[in-house]
Amino acid sequence: MPGLRRLWVVCTALLFACSCQRGSERSPPKKPAGATIRVAAAADLTNAFEAAGKTFQESNADTLSFTFGASGLLAKQLREGAPFDVFAAANERFVDEAVAAGTCDATSKRLYAQGHLVLWSMKSAVTRPPTTLNDLVDLRFARIAIANPTHAPYGQAAKEALEKSNLWSALQPRLVYGENIRQTMQLVQSGNADVALLAESLVHGNNLGITVAIDPALHAPITQALVVCSKGPNRGGGKAFADFLNAPAGQAVLKRFGFGIPTEVTAPKAP
Repeated sequence: MPGLRRLWVVCTALLFACSCQRGSERSPPKKPAGATIRVAAAADLTNAFEAAGKTFQESNADTLSFTFGASGLLAKQLREGAPFDVFAAANERFVDEAVAAGTCDATSKRLYAQGHLVLWSMKSAVTRPPTTLNDLVDLRFARIAIANPTHAPYGQAAKEALEKSNLWSALQPRLVYGENIRQTMQLVQSGNADVALLAESLVHGNNLGITVAIDPALHAPITQALVVCSKGPNRGGGKAFADFLNAPAGQAVLKRFGFGIPTEVTAPKAP
């Protein structure tokens, strides 16, 4: 009997070991949990960064948490102590302001994308969509949406384009403003505007509306910059994500959403 009992114990152990081995073959080991990387990002990056984040997290244990908004308002939050690890603005100027305020590391500043301004209207909302900026003088476009030029880089670019086209004064009474470029798009989607001047990255590749490119000579270049922040709790993770965005894999994602790649990188400016 003792011999049979020992044999039963040995067989049971062998069966358990085999079962565990088969289970490990079926289920790959889980990625270890990491820290959170808090990213303050311009609203034009919403679609691109959500896609880039998925690619980044395939090989990184850290989790990305995005706060999208107008670049100027995000820079203000940083000055007030918001604990972001990375600040990706739609305008180089707001990154320089964050660095000058001592909230971000000047040596980590880099250009990562070139934005493009477009004229956009919903297919279902406009019988005859505009084909040029000059078409906006037609009164059938009763409400024209742009982002707030005070703190939204694409709003500033839209204002410059309208001014250079000698349209600003005539169209100003019909302008409606979004707090950021994403909200500006929503004004058209909700029917509260007939047409908008938007970031191409928000409408690139979708078939919901009619997109008209705006001549980039009509406004200052929308040169987008990022920087690693000083007050964030995960500066190492912030640097890793910033490096990814400037690496081939990150740049490929940005290109998919219509961003251009900066042709020259400016030297970091001291605070």
